[in-house]
Amino acid sequence: MTVRRLHVPRGAIAGDRARLDPRDRHYLEGVLRLAPGAAVEVFDGEGSAWAGTLGEGEVRLGPRRDAPAPAAVVWLAFALARGEKNDLVVQKATELGVARLLPFQAERSVVKLDAARGRERAQRWQRIAEEAARQCGRSEVPAVDAPAALAEVLARAPAGFRALVLHPAAGEPFADACDGPAAGFLAVTGPEGGLTEPELEACLAAGARAATLGPRVLRAETAAVTVAALLQHRRGDLA
Repeated sequence: MTVRRLHVPRGAIAGDRARLDPRDRHYLEGVLRLAPGAAVEVFDGEGSAWAGTLGEGEVRLGPRRDAPAPAAVVWLAFALARGEKNDLVVQKATELGVARLLPFQAERSVVKLDAARGRERAQRWQRIAEEAARQCGRSEVPAVDAPAALAEVLARAPAGFRALVLHPAAGEPFADACDGPAAGFLAVTGPEGGLTEPELEACLAAGARAATLGPRVLRAETAAVTVAALLQHRRGDLA
């Protein structure tokens, strides 16, 4: 029997009760037609999960279990793209265990967002990340930042992180660039047409290592997802 998973923020969990918001209650009771007493799993988006049973507007929780986070801490900075390509990157990166998503406005990005529209898109992407985490069994939900300039994104990398910038015509093999000790990774991928020379220089000046995936020519969204998968494969738990 399939047990439905549900993301409930930590602030809505108190003791052995998880309070459901109207949207979740409608989904469980109105769409899925689950009756009181149905088995569900609640996760808080911060690494904890509970088996529970559905009640009236709430879930009664059993013992908490800590779900292990992905072994590699990966922050993915990706250039804004057209259409639903950004949605795809957020969804697949969540499935692959990315811890934070940092969209940025590249010089060659076709999509241009002002601050208000950027915040709206970030809220949408956060919902996509929550849904992807629910479906793929993750108990933590990656944060999705509002789109920013590349310089701002580069400055957000914590101490001990290794920054990598994907570049098809320059740099060392990706496997070499990601080897060695690191607290985590900030991986930067460009738009269709790639990063400009000044953007690449800005990444290198910020301490990033240029890396190449070899002769394959990848779409921007494919490159972003591929980098996340390779980092989890070489440094994480995607073996």
